[in-house]
Amino acid sequence: MKLKRFLENPILKPRGDDWESVAVFNPSAVYYDGKIHLHYRAVGEYYPYTSRLGYAVFDKELNLIKRYQNPVMEPDWKRWERSIEDPRVTMIDDIFYLTYVTTPTPSPPGGVRRRLGIPKPEQSASPRTALAKMKDFTEFERYDIITPVGADERDVVFFPEKIGGRYAVIHRPANWVGEGYGSKGPAIWFAWMDSLDGKMMEHKLVMKAEAEWEGDKLGAGPPPVRTDAGWLLIYHGVDQNNIYRSGAALLDLKEPWKVICRTPDPILEPEEDYELEGDVPNVVFPEGMVVLDNQLIVFYGGADKVCCAASVDLNEFIGDLLKNGKKEL
Repeated sequence: MKLKRFLENPILKPRGDDWESVAVFNPSAVYYDGKIHLHYRAVGEYYPYTSRLGYAVFDKELNLIKRYQNPVMEPDWKRWERSIEDPRVTMIDDIFYLTYVTTPTPSPPGGVRRRLGIPKPEQSASPRTALAKMKDFTEFERYDIITPVGADERDVVFFPEKIGGRYAVIHRPANWVGEGYGSKGPAIWFAWMDSLDGKMMEHKLVMKAEAEWEGDKLGAGPPPVRTDAGWLLIYHGVDQNNIYRSGAALLDLKEPWKVICRTPDPILEPEEDYELEGDVPNVVFPEGMVVLDNQLIVFYGGADKVCCAASVDLNEFIGDLLKNGKKEL
């Protein structure tokens, strides 16, 4: 079952001549106090391709209410942050937490480098994922890096509630591949955390690429949503031609490293101009998700350039997933 795009896409585009003039993409999303709150990755220059977080507020009909003029979160050089990327926000015990990607060596996408003649960095550090507590959507208390030492991490999301008294996390260590890891390519993993200022532990392989459309790698999208049928996880899959598509899976409520079923075909794939053309062509990249009046609204980045939205009836979507999805339990 396919997601239906919002007719007014893109909902956010680059603007001005400063910190968000080049690209705005990969938004998180939460519904709170009658409004939809988006934090998005913003780029203002191709070199050194530093990303910051912007913030915008929408009503339930996706009409823009307010878009802040300044970034709400910027890299902290004291923490070796040169870029703040790919936000995901989860509410746990009435507190909002933000996971974000950080790297000391940001670099524009390969296509942009070639087009503008920007040299590839001689050395680059692997991205890692950090955690922060959010207050009033514009203030952040940083914790620290939470991903395993040496892991190349970009897709970390928390479950919106503790499971068995512990924090539960989905992550995608891109370099955990090959013999000993059970997957030929980057895959989706589960981990526990006993405290938010601690580290991930007891890692379990959840999903690896199976279909051709996700054949190169896959990774988590927005934080999972609890349903009666299981945890609904929206994820991205990348094929051998570097086309990014989106799929869905249901995970067991008590043992979320166990997959109940998953979509055999994409639920969203690049089709519109704003998904086919951009700084990284052929990309739909989901990072935010809310449920309003039984409508599942997924927020995603288009071609690493703009922010977009698509939706589906949640009950119909779960029913179709259970009926036509690939069963694994």
